[in-house]
Amino acid sequence: MKNIMIKAFFYMVGLIVISLGITLTIKSDLGAGAWDAVNVGLTEHVGLTVGSWVIIIGALLIFTNAVIAKEKPDLLAVMTILIIGKFIDFWMLTVFDTLQLNTVWTQLSVLVGGIIIIAFGVSLYLQPKFSLNPVDGFMVALQKRFGLSLTKAKTLTEAFALVLAIALGGPIGIGTVIILVLIGPFIQFFDGKANHVMNKMLS
Repeated sequence: MKNIMIKAFFYMVGLIVISLGITLTIKSDLGAGAWDAVNVGLTEHVGLTVGSWVIIIGALLIFTNAVIAKEKPDLLAVMTILIIGKFIDFWMLTVFDTLQLNTVWTQLSVLVGGIIIIAFGVSLYLQPKFSLNPVDGFMVALQKRFGLSLTKAKTLTEAFALVLAIALGGPIGIGTVIILVLIGPFIQFFDGKANHVMNKMLS
């Protein structure tokens, strides 16, 4: 029971931290990650909150992933989109609603801070090996169905989201490129440390 509680703690905190990082990258106004830009574009064109679109797109991906991978839908992944979606709205609409960034340097600082926070959150939520975020699940489904490497599958999913974001007028910019370059190394940096801490707590 103790082990489950510790793993659940890492999972939940990781998802909440990810939502904070995503919010900061959006608020930097330098360009968000491709999938986040899709959600912002939908908010601006259709309505609803960014968090609501995280939940809607995530739900669609859960069933799309199941069809692609020829597996049952990962219904536990609903938890990831609900937590991330609800907390993005909390950060966006309550905590940082009036945040104003007046210089490029403050924008860049918030962007990089957001990337570091996302990477830290991802490293926490991956440790328990529970259900994946549906966006990550999309990558894995493509890999399984078509025998692709994770790198190729990830590139395809990001390219798909990028095209959608551009079509919707989402916030694509230099920040999108910076996120693409930095997110992987930062996740790798935090992953080993998070794994060490969780294993120490479990033992």
